[in-house]
Amino acid sequence: MKELVAPLPPQLNIADFGMDTISLSGTLPDKLAAMRRAGFSQVMLSARDLTGHAEGVDAAIEAVRASGLRVTGFQVLRDFEGLSGRLHSYKVDIAKAMLRMCHGVGAPVLLVCSSTSAHATEDREAMVRDLRKLAMLALPLGIKVAYEGLSWGRTIFEYTAAWDLVSRADMPNLGLCLDSFHALATRTAPEFIDDLDPQRIFLVQLADYMWNEIRTVEERITTARHFRVFPGEGVHSDAVADIVLRLDRLGYRGDYSFEVFNDDYLQIPPDTVAQRARDCAVWLGEDVLHRSVPLPGSLRLRAVAA
Repeated sequence: MKELVAPLPPQLNIADFGMDTISLSGTLPDKLAAMRRAGFSQVMLSARDLTGHAEGVDAAIEAVRASGLRVTGFQVLRDFEGLSGRLHSYKVDIAKAMLRMCHGVGAPVLLVCSSTSAHATEDREAMVRDLRKLAMLALPLGIKVAYEGLSWGRTIFEYTAAWDLVSRADMPNLGLCLDSFHALATRTAPEFIDDLDPQRIFLVQLADYMWNEIRTVEERITTARHFRVFPGEGVHSDAVADIVLRLDRLGYRGDYSFEVFNDDYLQIPPDTVAQRARDCAVWLGEDVLHRSVPLPGSLRLRAVAA
């Protein structure tokens, strides 16, 4: 059978780092091809990548498979925990549909964001029960659930609080998603990372922004959705580097995904944006983590570090 994509050059082996499709303009195949040309080997997908594909969900899944990119994870299930009655039943149905797509595209992780709904209870025991139920739904499909504390979440808005719920739910396939943007926006002390269990961190998302502080929740939301930049491009480079170094010392050996919502990036060619992301990956891998560029035939960056 003819190979669908060319192998990655060994000097571009940046396999610990991946891109989110949200950063790029164009069709799904355009985005996948740009990532591939930049040297990435993995991609973080959105449900809209599948449902919005012109030829349908099955064709979108085939495009992902043909790209040769490994799927980092699938996003995003919102406002799931803390609801009751018909709202809860409705969200369970949505979760089942998301899990089926997640499984269909071969994503090992479903990302779930903390609830912002005014209809959700602030009872943390109820939230724990809901997260446990979601993990149970994902278990037969072999999918992990990564729970993230949105910095504008109604009750859970820091990774420390998200970790508390994950720990109390105590499900083997329920873990934490740590997002550097939200940690920086809430000014959560990075020292708390040292108390996490690296085996229960299922995903790390990285991004920065261009101003020193965010004064209001509204500004936080606007910055998150329109003005993020890649790590190393913003004014919090030292803080992002510190997060990555703490995770590495902790023993985290999972994936890093660049989740960068930026309106400007959507107005320039995807290859240009993907190259910026590649420069970021090289900075993190070589200058921050001091991982060598692998020689031909050598192991992944994380293996070199070990």
